[in-house]
Amino acid sequence: MSTTFPESQGLLVLPRLRIQNANAISSPLTHGFPSMTAFLGLMWALERKLCANSIGMAFDSVGVICHDFDEQVTEGGYTKAFRLTRNPVDKDGSTAAIVEEGRIHLDITLVFGVTSETILEEAEARQALADTVAETLAGMRVAGGSIVPTRSADAHQGAELIRLAEDPTEVRKQFRRLRRRWLPGFALVCRDDLLAQRVNSLQTTAPTATALDALLDLSRINWRPEPGAPPDTERKNVEWKPEPREGWIVPIPVGYGALSSVHPAGSVKNARDSRTDFRFVESLYSIGQWISPHRLGSLRELLWYGHSDIDGGVYRCRNDFAATAQHS
Repeated sequence: MSTTFPESQGLLVLPRLRIQNANAISSPLTHGFPSMTAFLGLMWALERKLCANSIGMAFDSVGVICHDFDEQVTEGGYTKAFRLTRNPVDKDGSTAAIVEEGRIHLDITLVFGVTSETILEEAEARQALADTVAETLAGMRVAGGSIVPTRSADAHQGAELIRLAEDPTEVRKQFRRLRRRWLPGFALVCRDDLLAQRVNSLQTTAPTATALDALLDLSRINWRPEPGAPPDTERKNVEWKPEPREGWIVPIPVGYGALSSVHPAGSVKNARDSRTDFRFVESLYSIGQWISPHRLGSLRELLWYGHSDIDGGVYRCRNDFAATAQHS
């Protein structure tokens, strides 16, 4: 996995995928949309499946635009709960234990960055390859959910393999055309910068504040007294206002941090894969933002890629929206 943003030669766009019963519990602390680790895992699983079918297509990054969602929770009241399935009874007829599972129906567009020495120049050949990839994906799970087949008369609603131009100006034009097709919708980007800013802000008044305090502070709506009020003003006369927010920001899991050293393959009992080295990990968190595609300035702001630091024990998803937006 790359430590810097990969330079893709093409894009594979799979628009308006309807996903049923995807996993809504993205981590031990968050819910509401699948984790980006699930989409990166899908990208690598799809690449391996294509390779097994003698289709040499390498993916380096993935972007997600959500057009609609329907989390399967109870309606009514302030507190909501997941709608759970009733499992069959045990052998002795007693009620089986219920394992809480969060499900969500999604309408999303997936954008894969394609790395290949030679992306087909013929449009018909590229379209045939895109259709093959879409057919392969249809038989896979997306964040634990199933793809529901759909039909559309819109020519732009089918899978498309796009060859990116070599000229950066032309690439920006290609991206502007694409992002219009993704409306209405919202793309998930990473805002590590907001988390760092909030840590510094909290530490001005509370030097012991941590990144977790900043994450929780950003994850809620804070009401604060109107600044500039006289010190002796009675509490009932103080006007309280919600703190301005940067946008639609949410806490998100962004990968995993190591809890142990790397164990040799096969040395840990009951591991899923006995041929791969094993390591105990825990979830890593940051702040994400849902942003309309028309506000994205480049592909780099949309796409996520994997970053592994084995010595540091960090395995996380990265997105360069904050770094790119500051210089645009």
